[in-house]
Amino acid sequence: MKLGVNVLNFGPGTDPGVLRQWARTVEGLGYDLLMVSDHVAVTPDVAEQYPAPFYEPFTTLSWLAGVTDRIRLGTTVLVAPYRHPLLIARMAANLNDLSDGRFVLGVGVGWARQEYEALGVEFERRGALTDDVLRTLREAWTDERDYRAGRIPLWVGGNSAPARRRAIRLADAWHPLRFEPGWLRRTVAKLKAEADSHGLPVPALAPRIVLRLTDAPVTTPDRLAGEGSIEQIIGDLEDLRLLGAETVVFDPFGGDPGETLHPERAWHALAAVAAHWNDPGASTS
Repeated sequence: MKLGVNVLNFGPGTDPGVLRQWARTVEGLGYDLLMVSDHVAVTPDVAEQYPAPFYEPFTTLSWLAGVTDRIRLGTTVLVAPYRHPLLIARMAANLNDLSDGRFVLGVGVGWARQEYEALGVEFERRGALTDDVLRTLREAWTDERDYRAGRIPLWVGGNSAPARRRAIRLADAWHPLRFEPGWLRRTVAKLKAEADSHGLPVPALAPRIVLRLTDAPVTTPDRLAGEGSIEQIIGDLEDLRLLGAETVVFDPFGGDPGETLHPERAWHALAAVAAHWNDPGASTS
């Protein structure tokens, strides 16, 4: 099972130098995948949670591809209806080529109604538009000249039933986001049943979980996967491995944009997880 990190590409503490440090730190710790999120117009509803500067994902990942050597690069998640599907296809193919086949395209429907309005895209049609994007990507990528570095994995993000169905029909992996452990166990069973009912392969499981390392175990019933003591977090990873997860992405953002001013806190937690996942007897100090 591979481990990845959702790198913070927004907020008051984020600039090109910090993004470069994020990339080199995550790669140096041995993580397999670096991902960033997507907003195009930082409208008030977006800015409340993810304030400017907000670095556009294709531009950011293309730059980070040049300062890294091994780590895969991806989106968690690109809001599919924000761009013309052929533009997405071309940018993704070029980024995959320029990074020597390291790109992973995660997509979702998005949630920011004001941003949809600013971009002139119908919010109520976001599900159908996302389906159209996924179909168009597959068709566009049949041209081998745009696909020299290899096939780009397509992940569908989201926890809803439509997101699961979209992953089954149109993607390579389902990418659920920030959840309680019990919810995922139940929902993976639904995913398999739905795929079987349509005679389709079960998509790979590639969840994104929180990363909140605490000194003492978290015992509340609503504890999220990835939250708690190092033993709890490693236990969550092992449970995900047994569920069949191929990649798990850590999201260290707790919701306060001020966290972007202190990325070393997230780096410390990521270092602890990497050490214990690779060596269960590692010290927590």
